[in-house]
Amino acid sequence: MNANCAERSLELHQKARELMPDGVNSPVRAFKHVGGRPIYVSRGEGSRFMDEDGRCFVDYCMGWGALILGHAYPTVVEAVQKTARDGLCFGTCHRNEILLAELVAEAFSPLDMVRFVCSGTEAVSTALRLARAATQRRLLVKFSGCYHGHADAMLVKAGSGAAEQQLAESEGVTASTIADTLVLPLGNVELLEAAFARHGDEIAAVIVEPLPANNGLLPQSPAWLGLLRALTHRHGALLIFDEVISGFRFGFGGYGKLVVDIQPDLVSLGKIVSGGLAVGALVGSKKLMRKLSPAGGVYQAGTQAGNPVGLAAGIACLRVLKEGWPYEKLKNLGNQLEAALQKSGEERGGALPFRRQGSLFWLCLDSAGKLPDNAEQFSPTMGKKFHPAYASWLSQGIYMPPSSYEVGFLSAVHTPAEVDALARALTEAVDETQKLA
Repeated sequence: MNANCAERSLELHQKARELMPDGVNSPVRAFKHVGGRPIYVSRGEGSRFMDEDGRCFVDYCMGWGALILGHAYPTVVEAVQKTARDGLCFGTCHRNEILLAELVAEAFSPLDMVRFVCSGTEAVSTALRLARAATQRRLLVKFSGCYHGHADAMLVKAGSGAAEQQLAESEGVTASTIADTLVLPLGNVELLEAAFARHGDEIAAVIVEPLPANNGLLPQSPAWLGLLRALTHRHGALLIFDEVISGFRFGFGGYGKLVVDIQPDLVSLGKIVSGGLAVGALVGSKKLMRKLSPAGGVYQAGTQAGNPVGLAAGIACLRVLKEGWPYEKLKNLGNQLEAALQKSGEERGGALPFRRQGSLFWLCLDSAGKLPDNAEQFSPTMGKKFHPAYASWLSQGIYMPPSSYEVGFLSAVHTPAEVDALARALTEAVDETQKLA
């Protein structure tokens, strides 16, 4: 496959740039991180999609993890089609809200109440407002290397000076918002304890990805996550697990409960809860969730919240996941990929810069022998070696997330042969980029 034979995609992108900022509706789609031009997808099925130029790609982005059952999974599509025939949007109550809420509450028990929203970002925004109302405090704690959507308070980063110097990651974030957000490094016990010692009675909530997977794959120890739980309990703050990426990836429920056995106060979920459609969810205890309007005084609303088509897709998807078979398939594929790359590393006399957690994987081409555990350990040139590797993958018909910081996703419909081809492509990328050192 010639990755440069993309006349139709190029034509569409030139037109799109006249109508949308740089032609896209989400920044990473612009391919700025990989030195190329966007691919325009026409249709997907199973583990693959076709672009507007007729090229076929094996997809390891999978809707940024939402498509755990692959593209156009038959029972999910059937549910969407059946529901759409009865109406696309009501802006009122309907039965699917109850059916999907029952499934989500079952998966995240003992948390037992759900509010459906339209995205993971909206779920996080609602969680933060709820936490401040419940605690009557202003400060939020987040961690560099975690991503929680584009709410203003989550677009704050650590500065280069003192431990509590914060900066905005985006224009338009006010100084008062920055002042209300503390950003700490992942896994650092000393700075975490110091922050609570100094601000414990002001902290409303700590928000974290229990498996950080939006800025590299940076798994944290159960001990450190347990310390978060202990400190928030001790100081009366809430612990929010952002499971937009990790939710339902490791079993029927969340990473926090299934893998590290830590119970947060609130969980934010995104597009996987609807099989890939525009749905998010916030899950918590009845005591907390009843503070949301109209039961309580914390306002949140949306015409599309609980959209019947999106929730029908979610019911179909979660019923399949509840059966359990996708997880055995994902486990086997993940083991196969890791074993192949370990073997390649042994043949080359050293481990490849690869990390896997379940069905998520990450190749860090700028690693200098040790994979980073937090964002502060990233190479300052991270991404440069990714450009030629990415072009090579596209030429082989392999579609990865278009950024060196993003993880890849296996789905229940990838085949062992496709995973073998992926392992070869990742190994070749390491070999080629080592020549660039």
